[in-house]
Amino acid sequence: MLEAAGLECVRQQRVLFAGLGFALRNGESLRVAGPNGSGKTSLLRILCGLLLPSAGEVRWKGAPIRSLREDYSRQIVYLGHAPAVKDELTAGENLEIACRLAGLPFTGDSIAEALARFQVPQFSFIKKLSQGQRRRAALARLCLSESAPLWLLDEPFTALDAAGIELLKGLIAGHLGRGAMVVYSTHQDPGLAATQVLELA
Repeated sequence: MLEAAGLECVRQQRVLFAGLGFALRNGESLRVAGPNGSGKTSLLRILCGLLLPSAGEVRWKGAPIRSLREDYSRQIVYLGHAPAVKDELTAGENLEIACRLAGLPFTGDSIAEALARFQVPQFSFIKKLSQGQRRRAALARLCLSESAPLWLLDEPFTALDAAGIELLKGLIAGHLGRGAMVVYSTHQDPGLAATQVLELA
């Protein structure tokens, strides 16, 4: 179970949210909605442990994530709003490095298959790809992350075309069907039924 209790986030002396709480169980999803600047990215960063809340805490299976550290990090996949890919590497090299850092099992064939599903050329350098292709190159990691019980996705539908949106929705639905949990942020409803919706003002 992923729990948030009394979370508060203050950035540049501005309170983005306070007293925020929820509980997410196996097979459930949470959509974090709200306009730009409402704190969606800050909340996702708090949930993955990259940002400390001003108050409150995040718990994983009943324990504060600050006490779990690397044990918690190995349980999650976090994809930020900006694609975390290196311009000087190919799409395949980027995906391989991401899997190695996360401890995810992979083969050359699985790397190729994941990128092919998102229609990203495996041997093209990231710097030569469009913004949409960069986004899909980062999202291809989800095809190899079935073992991670929690996905935290910040604006994952940004820069995707209709086919990319449908593919991502299918991956999320499949992950939930395996009993995993997914938290994703978006300022527009992608048409994906969420167990819970958290609206940030």
